[in-house]
Amino acid sequence: MIRKAFKLKVNEGQFEEYKLRHDNVFPELVQELKSAGAKNYSIFLDDETGCLFGYVELDSVEKWNDVSKSEACQKWWKYMDDIMDTNPDMSPKSTELREMFYLA
Repeated sequence: MIRKAFKLKVNEGQFEEYKLRHDNVFPELVQELKSAGAKNYSIFLDDETGCLFGYVELDSVEKWNDVSKSEACQKWWKYMDDIMDTNPDMSPKSTELREMFYLA
């Protein structure tokens, strides 16, 4: 199993909207993520900075990366573009975090 952590940024004043949208995430995106082997996927918010911390467990990094090419993911990115810090292709700006400690 691969553990992956990353950070993103939600725009100030959009925290509740971000939560609302994720409470109603597109079922087709959920299916894409599960088909890619994603498990225990969580996103946490630092209210002071608007920084989001994501954590997911994967079977394959390649399968995880392939999700971004799916129609469901592209649709989600477009939907989220107005409330997040994004790249020109509407993907969220994301910084991978390096693991420094793990307690099993």
